[in-house]
Amino acid sequence: MGVNSQPSDWNIANAVTIVRLLLIPLFVWALWDIDNMAMRYTATGIFFVAVLTDKLDGYLARSRNLITDFGKLADSIADKALIGAALIMLSWHGVLWWWVTIVMLLREIGITVMRMYMKKKAVMAAGKGGKLKMVLQSLFIGGLLMPWRDFMPDWMATTMEWATWVLVAAALVVSLVSAAQYVQDAKRINREAS
Repeated sequence: MGVNSQPSDWNIANAVTIVRLLLIPLFVWALWDIDNMAMRYTATGIFFVAVLTDKLDGYLARSRNLITDFGKLADSIADKALIGAALIMLSWHGVLWWWVTIVMLLREIGITVMRMYMKKKAVMAAGKGGKLKMVLQSLFIGGLLMPWRDFMPDWMATTMEWATWVLVAAALVVSLVSAAQYVQDAKRINREAS
């Protein structure tokens, strides 16, 4: 690879991202019957594997200098599709309030549209708040997927359920605060561009 050449889109980091995208319909299929415990455990396992691939593809891309525009776009789509599918399925099954799912999805759509619009002036990179939001969402979704009472004493299961709802609240707060930060950044970029 020459000094100015870009890495090929056909690389190991992007392959891991594609695997994550392919896991999403499998996750939805496994969670379709949430009362079937074998399928629920399968869905939980698929979800955590998909979340781990998010860390793996980023590590591979950075450590091997395989960062591509395709990879950035595919990674973002995979993240949003995985979290969105999980939120919708959990709300559809009555595990998570619909209003939480709607607020989080509207935040994602709004920020994505704004970042695409702002791309004409400057690229708005994902901030620390957006990354923290993803971690909190992944943790609370995992917590809601886990049938704690199947394998824990009641007091411990209750503790895990409460901890999960604390994570839901934290993810909501971080989602809204990071959205406000993106809006502030967009305003600053607009001012500097004019």
